[in-house]
Amino acid sequence: MIGRLKGEIIGKRPPHLLLEVNGVGYELEAPMSTFYDLPPVGGTVTLITHLAVREDAHCLYGFGRERDRDLFRALLKVSGVGAKIGLAILSGMDADRFVRCVEQEDITALTRIPGIGTKTAQRLVVEMRDRLDGIGAGFSVAAALSGAAGAAAAVPGSAPSALADAVSALIALGYKPADANRMARAADDGARTSEEIIRTALRAVNVP
Repeated sequence: MIGRLKGEIIGKRPPHLLLEVNGVGYELEAPMSTFYDLPPVGGTVTLITHLAVREDAHCLYGFGRERDRDLFRALLKVSGVGAKIGLAILSGMDADRFVRCVEQEDITALTRIPGIGTKTAQRLVVEMRDRLDGIGAGFSVAAALSGAAGAAAAVPGSAPSALADAVSALIALGYKPADANRMARAADDGARTSEEIIRTALRAVNVP
């Protein structure tokens, strides 16, 4: 089981991340809540990880906070909720907001997450209510970000590639291509990174 990785970021294209650790490149998927805190390509980061073993692939997921990984693992135990929806939830709202949604039975807020209909939202409220206590109390921050000096700061400037990357990320999170394109363009002011476009787009559709 791979539970933690520390290395240099050599590629970022939400929700995908390539991390080099002692000469080995690890491909990971991460929620946007983790991407927002990452240093630029060339920087060093520590991520808490979850390895999912399937018949056709071994998938590695990275998180900046232990609490996020705990929530992700709890979500995977809910009937009808897989890794894709788990990442979408952690991209659309933080762990505290999700806990409040469950406690307040806020079905409306949960159904704003792509891939979650009313029945799934109701199931999340019922099945997660008794699992919240098992989610790490405290935010044990693992993202020890130490951006290497002079790390070639990913040039901001939301050139076409930033907008395209944002659209791709939103599609990967479960939004329909037309919706992802509309959301990204509405959030793009011409001078944003893909992460900034995604954050603004998600804020526009989800409860803060």
